[in-house]
Amino acid sequence: MITVQTTINASINKVWESWNKPEHIKNWAFASPDWHAPNAENDLRTGGKFSTTMAAKDGSMSFDFWGEYTLVKENEAINYVMGDGRNAEITFKETPDGVEITESFDPETQNPEEMQRGGWQAILDNFKKYVESIT
Repeated sequence: MITVQTTINASINKVWESWNKPEHIKNWAFASPDWHAPNAENDLRTGGKFSTTMAAKDGSMSFDFWGEYTLVKENEAINYVMGDGRNAEITFKETPDGVEITESFDPETQNPEEMQRGGWQAILDNFKKYVESIT
């Protein structure tokens, strides 16, 4: 598995809500400023499904990132299976410095692992920036 991590200076409740509510997901679920997430749906429960559309702002490309939850522990952990069958695990841990998010996922076979790590880390960094900017 590939692992990315960050620590966010915010409460666990704010981090959890920002990670899971569609109105928040649309504000951070992309890796660079020339992309956006025009649509997000999330049924946050074991067996529930999620889908986020990630798209280039110029309309040149888009894709849906989707899957099904296999574990949801509020404010602690989320595991899911992506639409292509790969697994992902996310943990949320309160620390003296904020909420530490650790996200691990099975790599796909089309792109180098370092590129995948960079893309997922960029999205996680975007999430951190978003959460720390809202009140």
